[in-house]
Amino acid sequence: MLGDNLYLVIMLAGVGILALVVNFVLTTREQDSEVRRERLSWLKTQAEHTLNALSVLKESGCRQDIVDKLNQHAMALIEEISLLAPDSELMTQVSDLKETSDRARADKSRFNSDRAVKRAQIYINFAEKLIIQMAKAGKMTGQLARTYQQELYWLNVSLVADAHHHQAKRLLEMGDKHTALSHLKHAKAVLVRASAPQRQKQPKLDELQASIDQLQPRRNLGAGALAESLDDYLNDQP
Repeated sequence: MLGDNLYLVIMLAGVGILALVVNFVLTTREQDSEVRRERLSWLKTQAEHTLNALSVLKESGCRQDIVDKLNQHAMALIEEISLLAPDSELMTQVSDLKETSDRARADKSRFNSDRAVKRAQIYINFAEKLIIQMAKAGKMTGQLARTYQQELYWLNVSLVADAHHHQAKRLLEMGDKHTALSHLKHAKAVLVRASAPQRQKQPKLDELQASIDQLQPRRNLGAGALAESLDDYLNDQP
């Protein structure tokens, strides 16, 4: 009788331990699966944004070394996706997006609408933030990151100014001089306010000013009252 009870206790203890083991395994798998899902979700967002940013940078004529650096980051993201979900729909989507990004070429005519410019600005800003994150992660020096930030900032400014200039040319062809002049002045204002070296801004400013002067010639106000007073003063001297 005592032996039977002991046997029953051992059996119950074994069942309990087995249940704990099974529960631990299932819980661990669920946790691993959740971590994997969260990681894939993050990778999906980062890969899509990075690849879209690469397309925009290539189309806007960005410096090749910046493009190369971001492309390395995109490849690392894709490689991790291939390890976690090699045959998934996500892998297919990201691969297609990578092919689209690889085919992108410099073409500023793609940024001639307000919607296209705003989209481009979003991804250029994303690229700028990504550069900062990469520098913090030790993937580039702080000095190089600051240089890249300045380049991306100027690219953003140029994109907006060039878009307004293009719209002005298109409106002139349609005979709408008033609205064209408004776009030219807006483009000039964007450049004037930009925190960039004057030597970098000047060529675009000169081109815009020439176009503005054609539509709105500067008034010739003469020498002015101060110059006339000086002339009178000099003429009265012995």
